[in-house]
Amino acid sequence: MRLFAIGDLHMPGGDDKPMDVFGPQWDRHFLRISEAWRRCVGEEDLVLIPGDISWAMQLEKAIPDLMEIAALPGRKILCKGNHEYWWSSVSRVRAVLPDNMKALQFDAVDVGPCVICGTRGWNYPTEKNPLSPEDEKIFKRELQRLQMALERAETIGGGKPILVMMHFPPRMADETDSPFTRTLEAFPRVRAAVYGHLHAEAFAAGVAGVYGGIRYDPVSCDGIGFCPKEIPWPVL
Repeated sequence: MRLFAIGDLHMPGGDDKPMDVFGPQWDRHFLRISEAWRRCVGEEDLVLIPGDISWAMQLEKAIPDLMEIAALPGRKILCKGNHEYWWSSVSRVRAVLPDNMKALQFDAVDVGPCVICGTRGWNYPTEKNPLSPEDEKIFKRELQRLQMALERAETIGGGKPILVMMHFPPRMADETDSPFTRTLEAFPRVRAAVYGHLHAEAFAAGVAGVYGGIRYDPVSCDGIGFCPKEIPWPVL
């Protein structure tokens, strides 16, 4: 089994949403993703999709997008992004997914060589960028949910290494740490983290590489050439 990740698929959700308003690189982007996916991903491989999957507002509108992803090779694990308005209940999402797809919501799953856990994440407060009271509330909740996901991962897998998937970046490249990375580093079995959310010029601003014993990979689809990125495993 090989491990891949690709985030921010931004599928149409039942509407004819022209993605090329975000730049010509987004023209027919899911066709390009599908072609690249079929070239590099095998049926025994695992693909992590860390959020912003569909523009749909209701689950019923997201189902055709989910089925298109399901038809591609490999097993898939999904987590929620900030545009997942259709994802109001993880139990409802899980009820419509085929056998080769799983949804994580601040919990974990044993996939064989490792344990995958995930949560959405959020912006976090810094000296330069304090949060609004509403964002502060969401940040604290998401930090607690990451802790819950990691604690769940610790209880399964018989001591296997842990890979974390988040939608928001755990920290930015010009920072030394964040509340999210400090939480990750408190769990010695965590070996890698993948995340999305950052696009265009912002893609390079997210953390990438090995820090604190954890490998970080940004995987927003436009930042990785609309092709699933293979995550080396074992990482360290």
